[in-house]
Amino acid sequence: MHSDTAHIAAAGPGGCTLVIMAKAARPGAVKTRLAACLAEDAIPGLYRCLLEDTMALARSLDGVATAIMTPAADVEELRRLADGSMQVLPQKGAGLAAGLESVFEHFSAEGARRIVAFNSDSPHLPARVLRQAFEALASCDLVVGPTHDGGYYLVGGKASHPGLFAASAMGTASALETLLARAEKLQLSVRSTGEFYDVDVPADLSRLAEELRLAPERAPRTARWLAEWMPQTMSSGSEG
Repeated sequence: MHSDTAHIAAAGPGGCTLVIMAKAARPGAVKTRLAACLAEDAIPGLYRCLLEDTMALARSLDGVATAIMTPAADVEELRRLADGSMQVLPQKGAGLAAGLESVFEHFSAEGARRIVAFNSDSPHLPARVLRQAFEALASCDLVVGPTHDGGYYLVGGKASHPGLFAASAMGTASALETLLARAEKLQLSVRSTGEFYDVDVPADLSRLAEELRLAPERAPRTARWLAEWMPQTMSSGSEG
C-alpha cells in the first residue's frame, strides 16, 4: 500500500512523527469565522499562508518525520502544495475527530513511537513547544496543548486509542474538557504543554498581526499577507 520511502518517512530516527491536520484552501471550507472581518474569497489566501508556515515550522524540527492528514478530497491539492516535502495522507471518515483517529491508527501501525497531531493555523507557535510535546511522551500516554478558548492546538500519543476523540465536541468550548474526560475513562496518563492560541476569530487575527508585525520571521508568509490585508481589516472596525 505504501512505498519503502513512505515507510521510512513515517517516523524520524527517534520514532517521532509530527502530523499537520489540514484542508485544501477553498472559500467557505476554511477559517469560516474570519468572514466577520475578511472577504470570503480572501480567507483561502490567509489559510494557505498559515499552512505553508506551519509546514516550514514542522520541517525545522530535527529528527522528526512530518506528514499531513487531510480529507480524501483534498489529498491531490495538498500533495501539490507539499511538493514532495512530506507525506500527504487521506483520513478515514469525515470530520476532525475521524482525522485524529486516522493519524494515530496509521502512524502507530507504521512504527512511529511518538506521534503529535498539530493544527494548521498556529505557525507562530515556538518550535520548542513541539519539542516539549515529544519529550513529554517519554513519561505519559497523552500530551495536549490547550488553547485559550477551550480547545487544543496539538494532541500527541504513542498508540491508537479508539473512542478518544468525540466528533460532537470538536470546535466547541468543551473540546479539551471532553478529550481529558475520555482520556481518564481510558486510564491514560496526560501531560500538557503551555496554553496558546490558534486563529479562529477576528480577535485572534488581530493579535497575530500585531505579533508578526514585531517578529515577522516567526511566520514570514503569514506576516506578509497580514501586512497587506490587516490595514483594511482594522479600518473596518471588526474585532471580537
